[in-house]
Amino acid sequence: MRFGESRCLPLRSGRAGWFGRAGWFGGTDRPGGPERSDSVWAWAVRLGTTIAVGSLVQTVHNAHVLRRPARGPSPAPEPLTVLIPMRDEIDNVTDCLNSVLAAVDRWPGPARVVVLDDESSDGTSQLLHQIGRAEDSVEILTGDPPPNGWHGKPWACHQMSRMAADDGVMIFLDADVRVEPDAFTASAALLRETGLDLVSPYPRQVTRGPVERLVQPLLQWSWMSTLPLRLAERSARPSMSAANGQFLVVDGSAYRRAGGHEAVRSDILEDIAILRAFKRSGARGVVVEGSAIATCMMYDGWREVRDGYRKSLWSAFGSLPGTVAVTALLHLAYVLPPIAMMTGSRVGLVGYLAAVTSRMITAQTTGGRRWPDPIVHPLSIVAFAALTADSVVAQRSGTLTWRGRVVGETR
Repeated sequence: MRFGESRCLPLRSGRAGWFGRAGWFGGTDRPGGPERSDSVWAWAVRLGTTIAVGSLVQTVHNAHVLRRPARGPSPAPEPLTVLIPMRDEIDNVTDCLNSVLAAVDRWPGPARVVVLDDESSDGTSQLLHQIGRAEDSVEILTGDPPPNGWHGKPWACHQMSRMAADDGVMIFLDADVRVEPDAFTASAALLRETGLDLVSPYPRQVTRGPVERLVQPLLQWSWMSTLPLRLAERSARPSMSAANGQFLVVDGSAYRRAGGHEAVRSDILEDIAILRAFKRSGARGVVVEGSAIATCMMYDGWREVRDGYRKSLWSAFGSLPGTVAVTALLHLAYVLPPIAMMTGSRVGLVGYLAAVTSRMITAQTTGGRRWPDPIVHPLSIVAFAALTADSVVAQRSGTLTWRGRVVGETR
């Protein structure tokens, strides 16, 4: 999007002109300051507000076209393989598998659950093997260490994928996800009805503490406010990709044509990378609304939030200049207008209200908190920027680890 030059009427000292304190274009009087400074400030507020309003329009549109797995007739019988990697997940094993087995019971065709113990050290392995002996439909694999050139999760998923049928439906699920009994049938029906090769039902994100409530809602909001979903599901452009590795439903044949997780073996954000690999192979996929069929509590408390985002945010925008540019743009659109609003800018008020409304619509659509969390959206952006900076510093200093493994390099 290009914005033309802004021609400003001159300001007079001590008076609220076109860009003055009460001016529609958001300027603030700066006693003794240069007029050019006022006009640049006003132009920046107007630009930020324009971006915020545009994102609100995109959010409204996506809320209407966002695909949702429907609770209805079961899909036609075909093989199903549910694949769950676990590394030090002792607190999640039982609840996760109980919900998965309840969903598998409703599958109309042959189904199996494959769980990989990824070198756990907290008792996960022992509990998994105990469950495996009691449940015929659950197969427990002992994972090998990642070879040269692989990150941990893609390697775990690759090992499990060898156990899946060449056709049928494959579902990759994280251990901290809890699914409803109709989650698999509804998701697979959507996959087949739309003719897509990948759908990513986005679980409702469970947030309890203030830090999680400040940061986690940005996950769904980030794609709801920026990505034209119906266009994205038809487009082969890698940039038009959003997916969540917590819950991925894929066509088995398309997965193998795309190269599977071997195609994304060195990617930190392997979920978005796998969708891009699908697109490169001619397949199509998209994120869908999954709050009615799945929940996930990613993090509990500040330490887990920091460590979780530290491992990946450094790579989220492709490069350091990309990271700086995106962070600056977020502040322009969602921090600058509220600051101007507090000085009396009506345009800043419009920008702030647009952002809050976008967050509220996203929460309403994806099962989040509609109120009061969206009103602190500017603080959410600042917190996200701080987490991003922390991730970049940790990665560049070589101190980035996740669950005992070095992150940011492949051996």
